[in-house]
Amino acid sequence: MNTTPTNASLIVLAARGQLPLHQYMDRATIDWITANRPDLQPCPQPALRPIAQNLLRRAGLPHEWLAEPLLYDSIHGIRHGMRTAALAAILAEATELDDADTATAIVAAAVHDCQRHHDKDDRGHGARAAIWLAANADTVWDRFGLTAAPRRVMQAATAVRLHDVPYGAFSPDDQADYLRNKTICDLVKAADALDRYRLPKTRWWPSTQHVREPAFDGFRSLAFDLVDISENAHLVGVDSAAAVLYALSEKALV
Repeated sequence: MNTTPTNASLIVLAARGQLPLHQYMDRATIDWITANRPDLQPCPQPALRPIAQNLLRRAGLPHEWLAEPLLYDSIHGIRHGMRTAALAAILAEATELDDADTATAIVAAAVHDCQRHHDKDDRGHGARAAIWLAANADTVWDRFGLTAAPRRVMQAATAVRLHDVPYGAFSPDDQADYLRNKTICDLVKAADALDRYRLPKTRWWPSTQHVREPAFDGFRSLAFDLVDISENAHLVGVDSAAAVLYALSEKALV
C-alpha cells in the first residue's frame, strides 16, 4: 500500500509497525504531537539577515524537482525541506556563518530529500540528491537568485550526500569529504534532525547523539513550533510552501 489509509493515523500505523511508503500528516497525529510537546526551554529570538529571509521565501521546490511526486506533501516533502532550510538559516546565524556559507547551507537543506523514493528508510537518497544537485546546479542556484560557484556546489552536494549517513558509519572517503566541508555538513545534519518533531514516535524526535552542532539544543522549542504551526496550517487547506512561510512569519523569521 502506497498511501496512508484515510481511517488510520500515522501514530496508529507507527505503533503497529505498518507505516506505508508514502506518509501524510493527519489530524490525530498533529494533535498527538501538540499534546506531547516536551518541556523545552524558550530559545532566543533569531534575527535572520535579509539574504537568509530572501532565500527562505524561494525554498519551496518545484514539483518536477522531486524524484517521486507523491512525496511533495508527505512528511519528507516540501514542508520538511523548507523547515530544514529555515533551521539551517537559524543555526547559521547562531554560529555566525558568513553570507556565502549561510546561503550554501540553506540551498543544501532545501534540496536534501528531493530524490527520495518514499518516506521510509530510503537508503542512498542523500547520494542520489547530491548527484542530482551537482547535475542541476545552475538551475538550483538560479532559483535562489545565486550563482553556482563550483566550490559552493561541492560543499552543498557533500552535505546533502552525507546527511543520511551517521557519523559513525562514514567510510574513509566520507570522512575525507566531511573534513573538507565540515561546517556545512554539521549544520545541515543538525537542521534535518531538529525537524524530527513531525515524526509519529517520540523516540524518533531530535537527539543530540546524532549531531555535532553546538547550537542544536538552543533551538528545539522553535523547531517544535515550526512543525506545530505549519502542519496545522496545511491540514486546514493551506498549500505546503505557504504553510511553512506562514509559520516563519508567525515566528518573525521572514
